[in-house]
Amino acid sequence: MKLSCCTDVLSKLSFEDMLDTLKLKGVNAIEITTGGWSSAPHLNMTKLLTDAGAREVFQSALSKRGMTIAALNCSGNPLDPGPMGQAHKEAAFNTMELAGLLGVKKIVMMSGLPPASPEDTVPNWITYTVSWPADLKEKLDYQWNDVAIPFWKALVAHAEHHGVEKIALENFSAQLVWNPETLFRLRNAVGPMVGLNVDPSHMIWMGMDPIAVVRELGDAIHHVHGKDVRLEKGMVEKNGLLETKVVEDVANRTWNYVAVGCGRDLQWWKEFFSVIRMTGYNGFVSLEMEDLTMSVEAGLDTSIAALKQTISQ
Repeated sequence: MKLSCCTDVLSKLSFEDMLDTLKLKGVNAIEITTGGWSSAPHLNMTKLLTDAGAREVFQSALSKRGMTIAALNCSGNPLDPGPMGQAHKEAAFNTMELAGLLGVKKIVMMSGLPPASPEDTVPNWITYTVSWPADLKEKLDYQWNDVAIPFWKALVAHAEHHGVEKIALENFSAQLVWNPETLFRLRNAVGPMVGLNVDPSHMIWMGMDPIAVVRELGDAIHHVHGKDVRLEKGMVEKNGLLETKVVEDVANRTWNYVAVGCGRDLQWWKEFFSVIRMTGYNGFVSLEMEDLTMSVEAGLDTSIAALKQTISQ
């Protein structure tokens, strides 16, 4: 496996300064955002789509440093019924086109979350359906069969047209795809181009065992995020894992995203990556650093050191 980094953590730096910073830290690949929830601070989508010269400058900045693009990332909610959803949908389709122009074969994004009926104006994450209330299952089926699957069939066809080989869906909360079962439901409907971007941090706070998950996924692992989470002792026991406080309120949350090694120890991370390698995955592991308990510099250095010791190279 090879180490890469999600570039938004260095959003305050210019594109070339960001590359230089990561290069000095021993990271030779990037996962760069193109839109969606990100402002895409390091590229101009419209310019790169329309200007061959701009693409040449962009790619030259990478090649002269011996760096590559691990994936383009357009994570967002393209199934939102409002203007945001339309913007995220456009970003997803444009990202596939840009990938073709840049020769990038892998896209990281999210499945999206639709409303629960044609009349709804907001997305609805249905996490509980039994015999009562009876209409919840019908609403969930509407989300899948009437909205998500048709959208994904169209996006996969568009991606294939532009030479994309893998779409890795992050197992993020408040999305239709958030675990192996939901991933396989979509994958079985639209084809094997769709797989999972394995992010253990989300799995842990949702109560899953990431090592068991990767064994279940097998060749449906399309990408991996190196991201840790800490369940806060004394807080989880009182308030549980469902957390609605803002991520900046680190002292009062029941769980927090932390630098790699500050949640699970390095022995756990070694086993995690070893089992991923056993499944046949030998691609990039992208550091996603979102630790708000320390500086960006400290979080990057801590995480990079931990990942270099634990990924199966």
